Amino acid sequence: MSFHTNTTSRRSFLRLGGSVLALPFLETFAGAKASQAAPAKRMIFLGGGFGFTKDTFYPKKAGRFAEIGMTEGLAPLARHKNDITMVSNLTNHGATDPHGGSVSYLTGANVAGTPGKRFHNSISCDQLAAEHLGKDTRYSSLILSADEPDGGQNSGHGAGLSLAWDASGKPMPGINRPLDLYRQLFANPGDSRTELNDRLKKKQSILDLVRINGGNMKRTLSKSDQEKLDEYFTGVRQVEKGLERQAKWADIPKPKAPFDAPLEGLTGEKAIHLMYDMIIVALQTGMTNVVSYRQPVCSLLVGMGIKLKAHSLSHYGFSEPRIVASRERDKKCSALFAHFIDRLKEAKDSDGSRLFDNCIVSYGSNLRSGHELKNVPAIITGGGAKDIKHGRHVVLPEKDTPLANYWLTLMQQAGVKSDRFSHSTGIVPELLG
Repeated sequence: MSFHTNTTSRRSFLRLGGSVLALPFLETFAGAKASQAAPAKRMIFLGGGFGFTKDTFYPKKAGRFAEIGMTEGLAPLARHKNDITMVSNLTNHGATDPHGGSVSYLTGANVAGTPGKRFHNSISCDQLAAEHLGKDTRYSSLILSADEPDGGQNSGHGAGLSLAWDASGKPMPGINRPLDLYRQLFANPGDSRTELNDRLKKKQSILDLVRINGGNMKRTLSKSDQEKLDEYFTGVRQVEKGLERQAKWADIPKPKAPFDAPLEGLTGEKAIHLMYDMIIVALQTGMTNVVSYRQPVCSLLVGMGIKLKAHSLSHYGFSEPRIVASRERDKKCSALFAHFIDRLKEAKDSDGSRLFDNCIVSYGSNLRSGHELKNVPAIITGGGAKDIKHGRHVVLPEKDTPLANYWLTLMQQAGVKSDRFSHSTGIVPELLG
């Protein structure tokens, strides 16, 4: 597939006062059109921390948004009201600790773990989707996170390195900075075949040395330590798979960057904007079909001029300044999400259709409000789930419907052949038809 990036005459981004101004995506990114096969399904998982303000974000009743209206917190999404679906009464049965953050948001594993034993997570649904949708892409999935001053602990995300966990239940590192994502997506001087081969050989040599030393060590270890070492080598195998994929794609050049590299210290709202826009380019150019993004919370508040800490907003009940800040945060998050939907609708896919029409996007949080673990927010958009009818708030008849049922439903809509995920008891039929 060929992608053209005439950045001189048809740029998609402009530099403005040290920041990046996003413009509508142009046909030069769409590649060939009608002659291409049907576009692939894409899945995007977006997660924030600490939930939203109970009284002003969540709709009071079920129904079509055109009839029940948009709440204050959802108001920035009004222009997309016919293309989003909000689901209520979903509960992550694995989340038993409100301070566990988003550790089990995409996995459903028990955050508290088993007493006396190490916490062991399970595979996240984005990685399960990547096994099916990412076989023929440069990156089986893009895993994005954010630099937060506390490493995520006080931003509502808890432990882990991103929203993604591998098949062994190990945390997968995310790309934290827009600049790092820029360097990974677009061609740079270090992408020559010779230099790539040198890097691959060095990495493989290190892995071989680790394997030899580890094999000798294993004979002297206890059974428990042997299990830990086995888990470690499972991670080593994941690295090897990554190297194999890099070698496979080494002769296929990356697209040239359509805009200048972002600033080194970009954070908060500007960072989210740029991450969203680069996600669009990655999907549009076929570099990946699956994306997860653990979004920043602390730096977003700082950029908004809110001096309160993110965690303090989860205790807003008796503080008027905190209530006001929480409501402003909600509107900002909805506005950023609306921007992302704008971009999906503007971008052209390989056959000339809207990229939006081939995507399944989930936006939500591991908590509802404050420290409430039940009835977590979930918003779906995109036309990739052909059986899901948008434009409504769906209140499920069964309280505490497993969140895993929701993930299973979305994966099946994307063509992932799976009848069960985590603690699922089935799909969510109320979303279909």
